[in-house]
Amino acid sequence: MNIKAFKMDGLGNNFVIIDRRKSEINLTKEQIINIGDRNNVGFDQIIFIEKKVENVFPIKIYNPDGIEVGACGNGSRCIAYLISKENNQKIIKLEAEKKILEAEILSEKLVRINMGLPEFKYDKSIPIKEGLDPRKVSIDFMKEEYGDGICVNVGNPHIVFFVNDCEKIDIKKIGPKIENHYYFPERINVTFAEVADDCENIKVNVWERGAGQTKACGTAACATVVAGYLNQLTEKICKVHFKEGSLDITFDIGNGNVYMTGPVSDIKEIILKI
Repeated sequence: MNIKAFKMDGLGNNFVIIDRRKSEINLTKEQIINIGDRNNVGFDQIIFIEKKVENVFPIKIYNPDGIEVGACGNGSRCIAYLISKENNQKIIKLEAEKKILEAEILSEKLVRINMGLPEFKYDKSIPIKEGLDPRKVSIDFMKEEYGDGICVNVGNPHIVFFVNDCEKIDIKKIGPKIENHYYFPERINVTFAEVADDCENIKVNVWERGAGQTKACGTAACATVVAGYLNQLTEKICKVHFKEGSLDITFDIGNGNVYMTGPVSDIKEIILKI
């Protein structure tokens, strides 16, 4: 079976996109894992566009391990750009896990998206083990060298550690250990963040649950600025730097929402052989 799909990326954070608005296309978990293999097509997330409901486009997002996830900032920006090309729309509303994400096409390949309200509650909002303080999570093998982590959910659960040099972290070794720690019943994304002296520029090193180390992660950028600002480590408006570029993140204290602005790639049509 051959399936028409698209490939896009935001700062190297790459996606396979399948449009299910006109035809029903169902993939098994095993098929998603196979497509996600870097020896095959490979992706950081695979995203399905569903039929529009009252001018809102539902999307479903899966990691390379075949597990569905709640949100993907860069992926959502790519989807918004792709849909905007159909009829030159400037405002695109997406729905991910019953959460409305409003995106705006600012210029050619530059997209801003409202990621909504960050969550800090320990239970289903992040979630983390009951009784832990999300803003001060102490993990035994991390405490001495890296201190406490800060947990926040911006569509996906994240833990952020602020360090002096994020590039020195062996994230391929330590990332899986934190991701699968018993504190986190649904696993967790891991970010090591390095804040510049101006508190407005942040470098990050990210490990995504089910995907591994990625070149960029939009929700990680949002979580880092929220965690940094609430702990007086960063400003509320920051530029978050990845290997292939940066995202502009604004934590709007007035309405509590987090906004992400950044570039997207060209749209490439591909054929998936299932």
